[in-house]
Amino acid sequence: MRLLRSTDMALRVLMRLAVAGESTPTTREVAADMGVPYTHAAKVVAELQHRGLLAARRGRGGGLSLTEAGRNASVGALLRSLEGEGDVADCDGSTPCPLSADCRLRGALRRAQEAFYATLDPLTIADMVEAPTGPLLLGLPGVRTPSS
Repeated sequence: MRLLRSTDMALRVLMRLAVAGESTPTTREVAADMGVPYTHAAKVVAELQHRGLLAARRGRGGGLSLTEAGRNASVGALLRSLEGEGDVADCDGSTPCPLSADCRLRGALRRAQEAFYATLDPLTIADMVEAPTGPLLLGLPGVRTPSS
């Protein structure tokens, strides 16, 4: 299974904000810290803000901050939500699979996909930034530490 780029970026943005402490980096700063294009980061930030996972303030002294809902969000639930309800294999696509009526592979792939999400269900964004990841995020070039 492969995550959408926007899902991967959303997780990285949330993790970056989880270590921000009192600082409120801008979308442009977070995009630079994570090595992603600003325009893509802006779309992801807007979606995360819409979901109530981060707060964004405009203007002088503005920036992004992780909400309590974002800090405690289940990684598995977040992935399900961001990835959508699609199957791992495109059995009904533009060229439908001739086996789709009685195929056992489709069910097995669905169970494997659910097992993937279930493994991530108990983990939160806060869990994802515990050592060694949090200190690594704080060590990225341009990342302001909570005390700066």
